[in-house]
Amino acid sequence: MAVGAFARLAHDGRGHARAVAFAGLRAAVQLAAVSWLIGWVVGAVPTLLGFVALMYAVAVRTAGRRITDNGTWWWTSVPLAAGVFPVLLVLLLTGLVPLDGIALVPIAGILIGGALTATVLAGRRALEELLTRRGEVEAALALGMPDREARLEIARPAAAGALLPGLDQTRTVGLVTLPGAFVGMLLGGASPLLAGAVQLFVLVALMLVQVVAVAAVLELIARGRLHRVPLAASEGE
Repeated sequence: MAVGAFARLAHDGRGHARAVAFAGLRAAVQLAAVSWLIGWVVGAVPTLLGFVALMYAVAVRTAGRRITDNGTWWWTSVPLAAGVFPVLLVLLLTGLVPLDGIALVPIAGILIGGALTATVLAGRRALEELLTRRGEVEAALALGMPDREARLEIARPAAAGALLPGLDQTRTVGLVTLPGAFVGMLLGGASPLLAGAVQLFVLVALMLVQVVAVAAVLELIARGRLHRVPLAASEGE
């Protein structure tokens, strides 16, 4: 917090020093609550699925409010659902992840968290690029390019940059980073080979989730469903 205040780290006119301290305090409270609830949650399938649904709902709200402060924020439910639920369903149907709280909750949390990060980064970067280069979008429209294609031409490269953190994590795993699933299994007594295999499928699933989430949020922005400033009449609204 002190370093953030000294460096005057801020975004959108708001300092991050207090936000860092508040995030740490909030994380402590939430982890304490989850630690208390987890034993009850994993006891039955309905409560287990309800807890996963709660995780998803919180992610939607968080991503939406990070991207925009108007009523279109709820559209972030689409990229999060499109990225997470098909992958999670495949993992359950193939038996790679059992319908058990001890396994399902952390895997679902990893996938939802990855989709959340990718959605926020792609959404913010795409909308900021469209605002900065609004003149280029209007020029493309004046030349007869359809609304969706005009926005995609500008927003796509910026949104694609949201995949870089996940790509770098996957490329450097074992050399620079030791992900949580791998370390957790090692500490739990699993063999390094088994821990590595589990971590590999988690990383592959996470990359798939993030790619789908970025593609979906980009499409929503290109179609004007998710925005910060209402689109002008010349842009199809």
